[in-house]
Amino acid sequence: MQLYQGMGPNSYRVRIFLKEKAIEVPMVEIDFMKGEHKAPEFLKLNSLGQIPVLELDDGTIITESVAICRYFEETHPEPPLFGSDAVSCARIEMWNRRVEFELFGTVGNVALHSDALFKDRLVQFPAFAETERQAVPRKWAWLDRELADGRPFLAGENFSVADISGAVCGWLAEVFGMEIPAELERVQRWYERVRSRPSWSA
Repeated sequence: MQLYQGMGPNSYRVRIFLKEKAIEVPMVEIDFMKGEHKAPEFLKLNSLGQIPVLELDDGTIITESVAICRYFEETHPEPPLFGSDAVSCARIEMWNRRVEFELFGTVGNVALHSDALFKDRLVQFPAFAETERQAVPRKWAWLDRELADGRPFLAGENFSVADISGAVCGWLAEVFGMEIPAELERVQRWYERVRSRPSWSA
């Protein structure tokens, strides 16, 4: 088994998940700046040329960060990061999706449509990137209102994959100069709570 990964939020998401589970997996670094994701041998693993990619011992290939995390949740169920009963599983799924659509998607569009690294992946629209950049503070403000009930983590009392997704989104936003507004104290407290975990340094 080995994990093909590198710089970027989705690889970071999987590495944090593995740290939370105390799982050691051999890793292969893929350097985007050198174009290693476009190499024919890598494209055989993932035709989209994206990381992370998990290759199992029998040759099975799993791509997409959440799918990889789900694999490790099934094979290493403790501690549960996707929930432990019907309600917690549903709430974590709900919050992970909300984070991906409302936050990750918005911040990601700024990166996709403004960074030269992605110019060969899609037709970039800088004006769209700027529109999305302006929307980011409103997205964080929405999350701040959602946390008004005082819960410590996005889906409730327990840390989950939704918190990993949300915090990695915060990290990506910082990379592109879109820090969480200081006045959003509830989001700030949640973000620091997640960043203080040992897994954050994965």
